Amino acid sequence: MKLDTHRIAQLLHDGVRDKVYPGAVWAVGDTTGPTATGAVGPLDPNRPDQPMRLDTVFDAASLTKILAVWSSIGALWEDGKLDLDAPLGTFWPEVKGHPLAAVTARHLLTHTAGVPLRAQLKNLYGTDPQDIRDGVLHEALHRPPGEAVEYTDRAALILGYLAEHLAGQRLDQLAAERTWQPLGMASTRFGPLPAQIAAQCAPTELDQDTGTHLKGTAHDFSARLLGGVCGIAGVFSALDDLGAFLRYMLGAADTPGRAGFGPAWTAESLTLQTGELEPARGLFWHPAPGTAPADDVWVHYGFTGTGMWISSRQKRWAVLLTNKLYYTRDRQPLTAVRNSFRDLAFT
Repeated sequence: MKLDTHRIAQLLHDGVRDKVYPGAVWAVGDTTGPTATGAVGPLDPNRPDQPMRLDTVFDAASLTKILAVWSSIGALWEDGKLDLDAPLGTFWPEVKGHPLAAVTARHLLTHTAGVPLRAQLKNLYGTDPQDIRDGVLHEALHRPPGEAVEYTDRAALILGYLAEHLAGQRLDQLAAERTWQPLGMASTRFGPLPAQIAAQCAPTELDQDTGTHLKGTAHDFSARLLGGVCGIAGVFSALDDLGAFLRYMLGAADTPGRAGFGPAWTAESLTLQTGELEPARGLFWHPAPGTAPADDVWVHYGFTGTGMWISSRQKRWAVLLTNKLYYTRDRQPLTAVRNSFRDLAFT
């Protein structure tokens, strides 16, 4: 398949023109690396002299669920430290005797656990991190596990806590040691970012408290409430790092090292796990909109305007990073761009 880079560039330029996002960077690649890349628009509309660059750092938002939680849970699974189908209460003292005890890691990874749909951490539990952890792990379910697919941030928050329990270290340390450092992902870390790096970060939403757009501090309120590190959001990353991560998932032979997860975890995750339930899900990954599981194009998005796609069958990956949240929380304009981008990248 020949990639139509001109049409991709035009699509993304049109998004800048239409104020879907200030700017964007993108790449499409295979196991050998990127086959095409590009950057469009300014880093910040207030500074048109500063363009988006291929090395711009983005607030990855819910890509944290893949880069930190999914990868760490995969490492623990491959280590034999986690049975995805064992009820959490059988091996995790913090949830024993509470509703979450009947839930499995697979339920959480497929968003079928029945946990509450909204985080609402401060409203429900206050601001103390331990109180929040206790509240989340002891909360009642809102429906029986396995009954429905309902995307919820709490699934990743709980799995982040589980990974910390099983590994005996914080999620940021676990992800760095087992995934980011072995794969040479030098620009990937939880925030808040040091001032020098934050200055090069794509700004997101206007912070009403300061009157400036957030740069280097996570947009996600739950991540900020928990000091920057949690399973929901909080990771910052750049195009090359995401490409390295996806190349590794496809079995690239020339990665700097081996992450804690490997081909078995990737294969398990990029497989339909939810049976007849809709919408279809793998493990955290889901079929790209407009495709079926059999098409084998899987995606995960971030609320700030980030996204990454992978197809094991095509041996192809794609990344599109935008800071659409600078303008709006409305998802629809970027949804159309994302779907067109995926179509150009994989068909």
